[in-house]
Amino acid sequence: MAKAKSKSKAPAKVTKKQTHSKAGNIQLETRLSKEQQLELFRWMILNREFDNKISLLYRRGLVIGAAFSSLGQEASSCASAYAVGEGDIIAPMIRNAGSTLVKGLPPRDFLANYMYRINSPTGGRDGNTHMGDLRYGIIAPISMLGASIALASGYVLAARMKGEKRVALTWIGEGSTSTGEFHEDVNFAAVKKAPLVVIIENNQYAYSTPSETQCLAEKFSDKAIGYGIKHAVTIDGNDANAVYETSKDAVDRARAGEGTQMFEVLTFRRKGHAEHDPAKYVPEEIFKYWEERDPLLRYGAYLKELKYIDDDGISDMTEKVKAEIEEAEEWVMAQPKPDPATVMQGVYADQPHPAHEDDDFLYQRKYR
Repeated sequence: MAKAKSKSKAPAKVTKKQTHSKAGNIQLETRLSKEQQLELFRWMILNREFDNKISLLYRRGLVIGAAFSSLGQEASSCASAYAVGEGDIIAPMIRNAGSTLVKGLPPRDFLANYMYRINSPTGGRDGNTHMGDLRYGIIAPISMLGASIALASGYVLAARMKGEKRVALTWIGEGSTSTGEFHEDVNFAAVKKAPLVVIIENNQYAYSTPSETQCLAEKFSDKAIGYGIKHAVTIDGNDANAVYETSKDAVDRARAGEGTQMFEVLTFRRKGHAEHDPAKYVPEEIFKYWEERDPLLRYGAYLKELKYIDDDGISDMTEKVKAEIEEAEEWVMAQPKPDPATVMQGVYADQPHPAHEDDDFLYQRKYR
């Protein structure tokens, strides 16, 4: 008697785990609490509103130097800086205003620097973002692109010699990864296993040069392989949670002694190189593509989906940030500009910088 054919068992239905928010397409798995995510969102709003204020002041002729915007890159700056510890150092670039604010520099001090006031980190000697403040763990941006990597790695190597487990975080544009400075500095950091995290901000254009016309690498994170740097990935730089999680993992590995870390964030600067640049070289459809992927709109939609905040809450948060910036501007406008007779002060150690002449951290020997 022929055996009855057994019925084939239907495969079990596999439920695909939702990994991203339906609203903002934001990574759901994060170690950030509700309060921390709302705080990060506020930093991103502060970053944007600060940039908006600088743009307006530039058009009014009150910012004399170049004015740089990070419109569209707020998640990349703020979420990465949010991942470092209190004793860690950052070495921002010109489009990392958000990182500088997250690390603790008061908006009024940053604004005072743009408006060349005596009560600013440079004492009125710089008219834009080339300023740092070691009290907050901020190394000044450097115009020689790539050089910040060497400074940041030197800082944490010195800290390691003193038994301190500090980590440095710095950023570099995709265009600058084609420079000799980048190669030499990353190679040195990797060989010395410096506790350093390098984020390649691929914002598609090096000034007016599209990335594909200056480098044929499929992913800029692939460059890490040549230095023996592991765990290099390419992520969505407009997803604040993804940027935070990747940054936190990299910072933790660096602190644990696993050496220099590197990863790439895909993002886009939605203005020209600076306010004077209308960016006519960028096709309109590219602007449109990235406007639809705005990091603040995406994170706001995600937070609303989780019912962490609503439209009224976002409006209230934004208005409070704007009020803080208006108050900062009012304070800055009342501050004096530097006396030209003090121009040489701060060049040599025996003539303290007028903005820092009372700062022990700069002029007492125990801090050197």
